[in-house]
Amino acid sequence: MNADKHFILGVFNDEDVLMDAVKKVRGSGVRIHEVFTPFPVHGLDEALGYRRTRLPIAAFLFGLTGTTLALVMQIWMLGYDWPMIIGGKNFASLPPFIPVTFELTVLLSALGMVATFLIVSDMKPYKWPRQFDVRSTDDKHVIAIDLAVNRGKSKDDLARLLREAGAEEVNEKNFED
Repeated sequence: MNADKHFILGVFNDEDVLMDAVKKVRGSGVRIHEVFTPFPVHGLDEALGYRRTRLPIAAFLFGLTGTTLALVMQIWMLGYDWPMIIGGKNFASLPPFIPVTFELTVLLSALGMVATFLIVSDMKPYKWPRQFDVRSTDDKHVIAIDLAVNRGKSKDDLARLLREAGAEEVNEKNFED
């Protein structure tokens, strides 16, 4: 099965023109695949209609897992499996457990967030990213519109819309899977 992807790219020189173009393109009913910029553009997420990320919820759950694992591990090892009286304290005294609990909470939270981000972003070690326009990593802003998603619009209509929105050039990009 041949799963070719065809995109129309609008290349912009200024982020203010890009923001106006995103609003104009989305206002005309066209779904934007992605916008690539060389630096963060304030307000672009809202203009594209992205929802707020749920990564903090994942971070909290991974941290909670780290805290629980650290406390259960230490209480089991020092309280039941191999009980030792150290400094006259009880077998399972919580104050000495705080540093290890904190460290394991931070470790599992950080590793879990990285793993979650890589999974959600579909960033696999064997998968090469699609490079829509090399200049988007240097000084240009690029709007990519997937032709398969916007079937009601022709290539010419989308190219005209991008030019009217302020694109300094409009290109077509094809990817083969």
